[in-house]
Amino acid sequence: MPIKIHDNLPARPILEAEGVPVMRETDAVRQDVRPLRIGLLNLMPNKIVTETQFARLIGATPLQVELTLVRLTNHVARNTPIEHLISFYYSWEEVRSERFDGFIITGAPVEHLPFEEVSYWDELRRILDWTQTHVHRSLNVCWAAQAALHHFHGVPKHALSRKAFGVFDHRNLVPASPYLRGFSDTFGVPVSRWTEVRRQDLPEERGLTILAESEETGLCLVDDPRYRGLHMFNHLEYDSTSLADEYTRDVAAGEPIEVPEHYFPGNDPTRPPENHWRSHAHLLFGNWVNDIYQSVPFDWVKTGGR
Repeated sequence: MPIKIHDNLPARPILEAEGVPVMRETDAVRQDVRPLRIGLLNLMPNKIVTETQFARLIGATPLQVELTLVRLTNHVARNTPIEHLISFYYSWEEVRSERFDGFIITGAPVEHLPFEEVSYWDELRRILDWTQTHVHRSLNVCWAAQAALHHFHGVPKHALSRKAFGVFDHRNLVPASPYLRGFSDTFGVPVSRWTEVRRQDLPEERGLTILAESEETGLCLVDDPRYRGLHMFNHLEYDSTSLADEYTRDVAAGEPIEVPEHYFPGNDPTRPPENHWRSHAHLLFGNWVNDIYQSVPFDWVKTGGR
């Protein structure tokens, strides 16, 4: 089944060219089908790229999905045209009375700041609490995963002496998890962060389960059944060139950045990278959407709640 997105969203022609089934809004209203409602709170600067990455993955599942793009209410995005935000995004205040089967919160370029110093921290905390009453399953990515663990469990984040940057092998620690169905024993994941959450900081009595981790870069996936959340500290959603684009950007800006590890063939940044994580990205998001479908109430009024 296709994903339902706005007819004029820039992601549409990209997804159609890749063979991802996309439904027109006018066609969707004629079908007597209850689609899964998934919200995407997009905190990334380049919102168009990010919304395309996530739409690609949730749109490749066999279920009909309706994607709602959400932004922070008072924070002004400086890297996305205001016309795009007005046309395609709802503020959280506009959707806070609604219910979602799934809700994704992306990473954000604020990891160098303590959580409490982030300008929109108070609103994000309200959104995290709101997911407990209005959302069936949440997926928090990179900084948002760190923020959710800090908010719900008091878990700290730690600064790294050098950026964890590249594609790193991760071990599948819980093959029986519904989120890791079909996963290899080891799989590569793009990593791009200056901070980390450490295994020893996870409180044992809170029901958290480490699903995947790397010997080089630590935790990757943590299941949080108490708060119906899945936390991913890395970036399976990344495009083939995402790390290369970050590397080129930082080099041009004079930032202290090293060549991303295990990424360019022969560690040569002049050679195009090869994508070794795409299949596992589709597996993870397909498993997450399927878990929602298998467990969510048909009646939206019953979605969420403790």
